Amino acid sequence: MSVRGAYRGGSLGGFDGPLAPAVGAARWTGRSGRPAGAGVPGGSRRAEHWLVHADAPPYPLPVRRWHGPPEPAVGPVVARCLGPTIDLGCGPGRLTAVLARRGVVALGVDISARAVRLTRARGAAAVRRDIFAPLPGTGRWAHALLVDGNIGIGGDPVALLRRCAALLAPGGSVLAELEPPGTGLWQGLAHVVSIGPDRRPCRGPAFRWARVGVEAVEHPAAGAGLRVAELLRSGDRWFAELVRR
Repeated sequence: MSVRGAYRGGSLGGFDGPLAPAVGAARWTGRSGRPAGAGVPGGSRRAEHWLVHADAPPYPLPVRRWHGPPEPAVGPVVARCLGPTIDLGCGPGRLTAVLARRGVVALGVDISARAVRLTRARGAAAVRRDIFAPLPGTGRWAHALLVDGNIGIGGDPVALLRRCAALLAPGGSVLAELEPPGTGLWQGLAHVVSIGPDRRPCRGPAFRWARVGVEAVEHPAAGAGLRVAELLRSGDRWFAELVRR
């Protein structure tokens, strides 16, 4: 997942996924030792990171996955990137790097300086930039990737998809990961809670976020001048390919 530009603070416990800038430095000091009503587990000694918002259970953030190689579920999505691809909210760059190794022109974009360094260390190109700021190759990308929940960036899927559309060349597509059926469209405030080996929660500041279920993607896509060309299920994950109307 990613919240590019929502917060430019530090990270905790090697957190370098799409939501890294949202992890703040302030300790949460509630009596229960966890965010009120969140029910964040605390049994493991490994660092944990959770996306929390008021009207749903906490959502575990798969940080170890982001630092590893591309998982099989994203293979069919990456395989659709046959031309220049911009990976928005690239995190440590696992997808940007695999595209580069395949010979595809690829650029990772992330607001986290450490994420950009990690992407470059994998041999891929990356820039530290807010995705709503001017970006290289605007209007010339064949594909824009919004994987790992990055369709939630900024809390306004219409504005985000409109931005993606502006980055594309004619005939280009947005490849976006969606939430499972039944999620609907959620927009509001969220925050990240990180729990280090000492089991003391660290709560980041609130930021605007969104979640888009498979059944809800058509409305924000249409608002951005895009249409759903195809829905793809890969394992237990869902993706959409969006093209201009």
